Order: sequence, then C-alpha cells, then structure tokens
Amino acid sequence: MIAAIALALAGCTTPPARTGGVVSTNPCADQLLLALAPDRVAAISHYSLEAGEGSVPLAVARRYRGTAGTAEEVIALKPDLVLASSFEPAATLAAYRRVGLRVLTLDSPTTIAASRDQVRQVAAALRRPAAGDALIARIDAAVAAAAPQDAARPTALLFIAGTLANGGPTLLSEMMARAGLGDGAAAQGLTMTAAVPIERIVLRPPAVLLEPDPSARVAVLRRQVLAKAGYRVAEARFPRALVNCGGPTIVPALARLAAIRQAVVRWNLMPKPRQCSCESRNPGPRTASPVTLGSCFRRSTAQ
Repeated sequence: MIAAIALALAGCTTPPARTGGVVSTNPCADQLLLALAPDRVAAISHYSLEAGEGSVPLAVARRYRGTAGTAEEVIALKPDLVLASSFEPAATLAAYRRVGLRVLTLDSPTTIAASRDQVRQVAAALRRPAAGDALIARIDAAVAAAAPQDAARPTALLFIAGTLANGGPTLLSEMMARAGLGDGAAAQGLTMTAAVPIERIVLRPPAVLLEPDPSARVAVLRRQVLAKAGYRVAEARFPRALVNCGGPTIVPALARLAAIRQAVVRWNLMPKPRQCSCESRNPGPRTASPVTLGSCFRRSTAQ
C-alpha cells in the first residue's frame, strides 16, 4: 500500500498547502514535541495514547489527535514537519518526501550528551531554540542534583519487562551511574540488554532490583527465590514510562534513580529490615514520585 502511494505521488511537483502543524509518529518524538512546541501539534503517535506504551502522561497525550503513522494518514494532515523514527520503513519516509513534506528522523540516544544534541536538533527544526535551551538546562540540573554525596555505590539490576534487563552502554546505564548505582548488569555478564534468568541472579544478586511492576508474576517469583536462598535484596519500582526515551524523561528518571539509591543506602544501615507494600500504603495511583519511594520499598529476607 505504501509503495503504491509513493508511485502514485511520483508525478506530484507542487507540495500540498501546509497547516502549520507538526506530526510525530514515534513515542519518544511525541514527548519532545509536547515539551518544546505543544501549540504546534497536529497529531502524535498512537503509542502515546495507549496505557503503558509511552513516556507522555496518558491524560496529557489524550488531549491530542493520534495517528497510526501510515503515509496516507500523515500526508492528509499536510503538516509543516514530520518527526519520525530512524526505524520507520524507508518506503514511508520516501512517501513523505515525495510530496514535499519536511521530515526529521530521530534515532535513540544512548548517552545524555547525545540526548542533549537531539533536543537541540528538534528545537531547531521546530524553530523553538529557547525552549530547547530551557529543556537542556533542566536536564543539566537533574544530572547535578542526582550526583551522590558519598562513596556508596549499591549495585542495581534494572528490568525493562519480564526477564529482560538493561545492560551495556545505554542511556539507562549512564543515568544509573550518574545517580550513584553500581552496574549490576555487568556482574551478570551482560554487555547488552538481554534476558537474565533467576538462576543467574541467585549466583550474584545485586543490592537492589528495579522492577517496572513488582506485582508481576516474574517479579514475585524473583523475590520468592531470593528469599528462599537466604539473600536480602532490596526492590523498588522503576516505571516503564521512564525506560523508553531520553529528552524530558531524563529529568524524572534521574530523580527516581537518585531517590532509590538514597533509600537503599539508608535501608542497608537499618538493623532490622521492615517489610512494606506500596499497594497497601499508597491508595492513589502508583507513581514514580521519590516522595513515596519509602512506602514502595521491599526487602527479600530468608524465610
């Protein structure tokens, strides 16, 4: 279908009239667009409109029109700019350009520095350099605030989903290091993001497990196995929404990681661990707020 559209548009020489809006077809591009130029949004990706799929709060995302990102749909919106992923099909990108749409393709930054550069790039394309500078200043402030004030570096293993753990030179890895957490993935032999079975964790357990959902079956099983093996391992929730993207997400992600580290350090000094549940002590929606971290902290102990 996309190829057919591209061929059909091959003879078009006059670009369609522009609406002045911007279309984003990727959830990480969505959050950049909303952070830098919310008044120019023509449509965002459907991912951000689905619970648990994006980095933009669902209530915010649902104020805007969504798009499945097909060439037909995006072209019909006649945007001034399309923010697309470098992973988008080549035929789709070619169809945009064939009708004269301005397209900016974005990759996935693997460092904070690369994320800063991407913010500048998108801000320039949106003609909002001041907004870009302001966001970069917030990122720099978050990096400074997350820096630990002592030498403790509790090892952490961050799970993205199920048994899939973050590893290798990723943006998440840098943020964990900046927040003062040791590399628990390296201790598991990871050089890239990969599955880590419970059997391997038992051999070299980290100081803390970061889980997207501590109530999920696989997280509960990890907790039970570690407890029966006699290990005392802390556990904290690190929401999936903080995993996917850089840019604006770096700010709350660093704050969360720093709060987790501080809680682990304090918790290791406690003579007797206290079991607690974020579900029972947090009647409202579960959030990533560092203020509620203490009540969302668990410790696996030998039974």
